[in-house]
Formats: sequence, C-alpha cells, structure tokens
Amino acid sequence: MRKLPAWKFWIHTAVADKGPLPVYSRRLREAREAHDLSQRNLGIKAGLDEFVASTRVNRYETGVHQPDLQTLQRLAEVLDLPTAYFYAEDDDLAQLISDFKSKRKRKR
Repeated sequence: MRKLPAWKFWIHTAVADKGPLPVYSRRLREAREAHDLSQRNLGIKAGLDEFVASTRVNRYETGVHQPDLQTLQRLAEVLDLPTAYFYAEDDDLAQLISDFKSKRKRKR
C-alpha cells in the first residue's frame, strides 16, 4: 500500500472525518453533472469571477463552504431549478420541487 504524502493524508483525513455532505452540496453536484457543466463553467455562468469559479463551486460541493442565498439563487437559475430544491432533505420532495418548476415553465 502506497503511503500518502503528509499534506494529502491531512486533506484526506479532514474530508473523511467531516461526515455526510450537506444536502445542498449533494444536490448542487448532481444538478451540475446532470447539466453536463464543469464546476468552472457553472461558476462563471452564475457570475463568479472566472479565476475562482471552479474553486468556489468545488468548496460548495464538498461542504467546505455554504453559498449565500444570492449566490445559490444564481446557481439555481443557471441550473434551471428553484432554490428550494437544494434544501429539500427528501429525494422525493426534491423531485417534486423540480417537476413543479418544469410544469410552470411549460404553461407559460
């Protein structure tokens, strides 16, 4: 078994000890991947500075940082999802929220 360098071991341990990801982190990653966007492209489309877009989205997805409401609203807009979707604890509820927005959009 290969030994990790000290800094990689520390990062791996810190991430491993964090426990489960916050629901917004998991939903953000799933939505981004469903739209086939890179972290950088999602961040740029949401108005984040291009030099930090990838890092910031990565930190939201890994639960290191939580986006403020305004940032999450911009990310949700790019992903065509309501902001509430990112906070729905239950997967079925998240799907209903997503479906509701899709139906309202089609009626217009």
